[in-house]
Amino acid sequence: MTASSDPARPDWADATAPDLDTFAQLAHEARDALPAPFAEAAREVLLRIEDFAPDDMLAEMEIDDVFGLTGLYDGIPLTERSVMHQLERPDTIWLFRRPILDEWAERGNVTLGALIGHVFVHELAHHFGWSDARIAEIDRWWE
Repeated sequence: MTASSDPARPDWADATAPDLDTFAQLAHEARDALPAPFAEAAREVLLRIEDFAPDDMLAEMEIDDVFGLTGLYDGIPLTERSVMHQLERPDTIWLFRRPILDEWAERGNVTLGALIGHVFVHELAHHFGWSDARIAEIDRWWE
């Protein structure tokens, strides 16, 4: 088999799975692509990329399959805070590389960047307290 001569088609023969830093880069690109007011507010949320969710997180959510969680928002949604709110720990969006890669391979019809962006926006929606209708305005995943 020879390398692809079509520049729109990658040469998978020499490709490796994207690492945690690449996932972080793609998530930051998704954040920066948000409309300005949302991108600015999203920069206030810590982003953590791990291969899998920690065991205690999966247990708390009653998830048995380590591939069953692609992302998680850990924090108090803005809609539930008062002016007296004291942060005990930073709001954090977790993205889990291996489950996202698994879903990407299973879907086969989206780019990895689009899927990472979708998971990121979905978790960010929990931070903002967005409804499904609001999510659809920002993330055109369902179109």
